[in-house]
Amino acid sequence: MTTIESTQLQRAIDAALEIVDANLVTFAQVYPEDATAHNIYQPRKPLDAGMAAGANWGWTTGFWPGMIWLAYELTGDDKYRQAGEWHIANFTERIERRVWVDHHDLGFLYTLACVAPWRLLGHQGARRTALQAADLLMRRFWDKPGIFQAWGAMDDPNEQGRAIVDSLMNMPLLYWASETTGDPHYAAAAHRHACQLAAHALRPDSTTFHTCYFDTETGALRFGNTAQGHADDSCWARGQAWTVYGFTLNYAYTRDETLLQAALAVSDHFLAYLPSDHVACWDLIFGDGDGEERDSSAAAIAVCGLLELVRWLPAGPRRSGYAAAEDILASLIANYAGHWPETNALLLHGVYSKPHGAGVDEGNLWGDYYYLEALTRLARPDWQRYW
Repeated sequence: MTTIESTQLQRAIDAALEIVDANLVTFAQVYPEDATAHNIYQPRKPLDAGMAAGANWGWTTGFWPGMIWLAYELTGDDKYRQAGEWHIANFTERIERRVWVDHHDLGFLYTLACVAPWRLLGHQGARRTALQAADLLMRRFWDKPGIFQAWGAMDDPNEQGRAIVDSLMNMPLLYWASETTGDPHYAAAAHRHACQLAAHALRPDSTTFHTCYFDTETGALRFGNTAQGHADDSCWARGQAWTVYGFTLNYAYTRDETLLQAALAVSDHFLAYLPSDHVACWDLIFGDGDGEERDSSAAAIAVCGLLELVRWLPAGPRRSGYAAAEDILASLIANYAGHWPETNALLLHGVYSKPHGAGVDEGNLWGDYYYLEALTRLARPDWQRYW
């Protein structure tokens, strides 16, 4: 197992913060694209003719304020607080105007943009906005199957009853909503959803379907497939990483042993199928010698999940095995980290969607965020998660 020395860790944090600082200028009041083009983020393309470049839409914009709040915690510098508070106002406007909010990713967006500053500052406006997001997310819940529909109108026959493993990371918004309001119905729905994915997205070999289609009348699983993996029966690396972190977070809120066992199973499989440099290929079916791109973002997500998982395990061989997270993070620091001014991405060599030809071998916002979170977790073992 690699042990990352404190000086190496601090250099990695300093390099990441140098890029965050540069992006505070470029993206002071606009948002970057999901992924870089030739390793450089550009302002986000408008959704339609009535929207300006850099506008707040899509599922990834919360990762940028998330990085800002991590930088604030790491440094205490007030410039980050001021920048983060601007994003609270922008995300409030977005939800009030209902700009691209009919999807399950409200957790990715509003946990980082609003729950984080509520936790850090007790910001009441952020709390109100995050609760609005939680209420909107609850409208996507199907009671019979007990799942949140990922995408599309609730009566869209092509999307109806479709749940995806990424959504496990959106459930903390609902657990938080129950905690802050005392209303248990948010958490109850989140728990049901997580249990359904543990029962149906997790396959006997500890791989996962990316998406599961449920019958909204009977509640039964119809079938599972992938949207971004190599094949329906392969294992999309970022999807598996979402389950490493997502099942762990859902266990942390519920203490449901079934979810802990799911987290252990997917973590063991993820670690067993890593290439020699400890950074997953974009689908776990691939490895050394296959000539397939690595997905550094999957690696960063998994590191965060594994570091969270060890918090919930007793001392012993099982817990010690997950110290492999440091091997992954050490490889990211040494071989995948971005350096200003060559790039404005914190983490290079990620893959958004290989089947769609999107963001292949590029930086991406979620990779950047989870890389900085992983560095923060290692530097500050008592760090209190936003999720």
